[in-house]
Amino acid sequence: MTDKHIKKATVHFQKVLQNQLARVKRMSNREDQTDYMALAPVIVGIIGGDGIGPFIAAEAHRVLEHLLQGPLATGKITFRVIDGLTIEKRAKVNQAIPDDVLERIKECHVTLKGPTTTPRKGDSWPNVESANVALRKELDLFANVRPVCVPNEGIDWVFFRENTEGAYALGSSGIDVTDDLALDFTVTSTQGSERLLRLAFEYANKNNINKVTLVTKANVVKTTDGKFLNIGYEIAKEYPDIEVDDWYIDIMTAKLIDPKRRTQFRVMALPNLYGDILTDEAAEFQGGVGTAGSANIGKKYAMFEAIHGSAPRMVDEGRAQYADPSSMIRAGVMLLRHIGYVKEGNKLEMALDLTGQFEKKLVMTGREEGASSKEFCDYILETIEDSEPVSYTHLTLPTNREV
Repeated sequence: MTDKHIKKATVHFQKVLQNQLARVKRMSNREDQTDYMALAPVIVGIIGGDGIGPFIAAEAHRVLEHLLQGPLATGKITFRVIDGLTIEKRAKVNQAIPDDVLERIKECHVTLKGPTTTPRKGDSWPNVESANVALRKELDLFANVRPVCVPNEGIDWVFFRENTEGAYALGSSGIDVTDDLALDFTVTSTQGSERLLRLAFEYANKNNINKVTLVTKANVVKTTDGKFLNIGYEIAKEYPDIEVDDWYIDIMTAKLIDPKRRTQFRVMALPNLYGDILTDEAAEFQGGVGTAGSANIGKKYAMFEAIHGSAPRMVDEGRAQYADPSSMIRAGVMLLRHIGYVKEGNKLEMALDLTGQFEKKLVMTGREEGASSKEFCDYILETIEDSEPVSYTHLTLPTNREV
């Protein structure tokens, strides 16, 4: 390694550091939580994304329009379909989010988003940043919230994953110092950790849940994970009725599949990378990542999305019409609650549980021997009409609206 290599790396790190210090400063100046009841109309964006995304987004859109017929008719809700967040366009303009697409997204109060393709090193696509990561940063969607509920297994989990920091936040900021040495970065701030952890404790407090679990690898990643963990325990002092414990990410992945232990977990708060790993594992109990949705919550904006990938192979093989829309529709449940339509969200969640976990009159296989996306969506709509709503109090987030 020469002085030239060291100087190049030093300049690069200085730029990364300056950007992060500016980001921390911006976090102190964010506005209050959006009051959706004060808005007329609430603008809901539908973003198809890549691969199977447009197919499942269209079905989720159809379900939401059915449930919101009244508010749509009175002008309380309006939908906007946003095209252009495709890998083809992103690669053409060499942007994670094309400027015109970002402008249209920011005109919406909430969005329902399909999966997008993130190029890997060595792919034929340019190495553009993940659209998901970029959207979370641009809209300051600091909390990724993923519920997993399997009643017959005693599972009732809600994961609070920090969304704007960690290794993902700087995933495109690494540097090849020499041919033999590559460096990536991770970041944890007091402000970023506090707002995520406080949201998790507030959620537990509001929903009469008496336990919050912090998940890190602070025994090894001592500085950044240690900071997240210490802040968690400091905030816990404000909630004396809530028990707090912590687990390391490696053993936590094992304990989720331990029938004796897993029912003891309720609310879990994690840094970005660990949250991504653990929630994908957790989704398997509910039927896989194809059946799980997530919420990305900020003060001004919120984005709800499927948690699986864009499955380009299904498109290439002509099977996109058989993609399972459950994940995106479950994200729609969270969207409905977030903007105040709790009854409609409850009806939709019950229909998803009945169709996907209990009745199973139609089965999604991803191929022509199974149901198509449209057929399964029709099944959900029929179930909504035939069923009575139930109350799900465990999914109320501590914003000024229900989620």
